Amino acid sequence: MSENMAAYIDHTLLKPEATREDVVKLCREALEHSFYSVCINPSYLPEAVRELDGSPVKICVVVGFPLGANTTAVKAFETAEAVRGGADEIDMVIHVGGLKSGDKDYVLKDIAAVVEAARGKTVKVIIESGLLSEDEKIQACRLAKEAGAHMVKNSTGFGPGGATVADVRLMRETVGPDMGVKASAGVRTVEAALEMIEAGASRIGTSSGLNIITRDSSRPE
Repeated sequence: MSENMAAYIDHTLLKPEATREDVVKLCREALEHSFYSVCINPSYLPEAVRELDGSPVKICVVVGFPLGANTTAVKAFETAEAVRGGADEIDMVIHVGGLKSGDKDYVLKDIAAVVEAARGKTVKVIIESGLLSEDEKIQACRLAKEAGAHMVKNSTGFGPGGATVADVRLMRETVGPDMGVKASAGVRTVEAALEMIEAGASRIGTSSGLNIITRDSSRPE
């Protein structure tokens, strides 16, 4: 099961104090253990490209991170630059305040601009569920789907709370079977990861990937 579990994991390092050496280490761990991707801040994209060139490990970078309050033009530029630099996936943060203000048109266009700038690369929309009511979570997921995004993700890891089974299940029910759902923040054990997958997650964002797959590989078949 450990190989299957590794294929769900975005091996993540987004701490502001992360160094280039830390990112190189992250990439080498992802290669060794066959994680689906690494998820990093965009300034470290060159290091990731050098380490992962020619490998099956994807490179994911964050956009509008962690607040989502950048202008749409800035998010689109950041996305286009990341794609030019070699990013395979984009994790963008919605304009949370815009959503809570009821400005659905702004939020929709904000996401759509990133999708367009990504030029077909996978776009995951971070809704920051810990700041939203249930109705707002549903609305955010619907807007992400309408804008052409490929996945929804519950949290940046910098907001309140983390992944919950209830949120993952709600996101899956809202977007349906053909769109991805990423559970992120607080998923530190194989038991927690399995709960998220059973609730409908198709990807797990975590900085505890090594702990998860090590524990998983020690479980009896």
